[in-house]
Amino acid sequence: MIDLYYWTTPNGHKITLFLEEAGLEYTVHPINIGKGDQFAPDFLKIAPNNRIPAIVDNTPNDHGDAIPVFESGAILQYLAEKTGKFMSDDLRKKTSTLEWLNWQMGGLGPMAGQNHHFGQYAPEKIEYAINRYVKETTRLYGVLDRRLQDREFIVDDYSIADMACYPWVVPHERQMQNLNDFPNLKRWFDAIASRPATQRAYALVDQVNPGQPPNNNEAKKILFGLDSEKN
Repeated sequence: MIDLYYWTTPNGHKITLFLEEAGLEYTVHPINIGKGDQFAPDFLKIAPNNRIPAIVDNTPNDHGDAIPVFESGAILQYLAEKTGKFMSDDLRKKTSTLEWLNWQMGGLGPMAGQNHHFGQYAPEKIEYAINRYVKETTRLYGVLDRRLQDREFIVDDYSIADMACYPWVVPHERQMQNLNDFPNLKRWFDAIASRPATQRAYALVDQVNPGQPPNNNEAKKILFGLDSEKN
């Protein structure tokens, strides 16, 4: 049984995608990041960086004590190794999968996240910052589009690399991107969106966090580190 500490963000969706695809039993523990749940002492014992997602694997493969894991990329790799699914044992395919997982962790996620921040949430609309991150998101979409030119998924078979990247493309309109400009990426995106496990994973949004992302000032203080008592 997996305990999943989750909120309805792209990084949170990565893990529900895997759990649904693999058919693992899991219990969702909502961490409302707009209310500051991520700073609760019990959560910090699992995720010291006060970010979601995090998991606790209560039945690890070594049959020892429960294992907590934080950071979405580390969780995906851990679950792939635990189950033997969605990451090949072949040295070259595994290496490529981890390359693209880390590409998302170091590039697509942070750059698209800054795109969201300056375009949607920042109290002051800074043209330079908006243009900087929109252009970098466009560049990264282009990298992925070229990668997908001659393959169905990022590393041939559907893998944790796809699960890591897909949730960061879901809000493409907020990122001021047109998927029609990236035909290979669009084909890949539509294929993943149609998977039953993807639809089950995203159905959790209506259960856990119905409505819109928080836009009130108090939530912004907590989310973006403006509340000195939380940092």
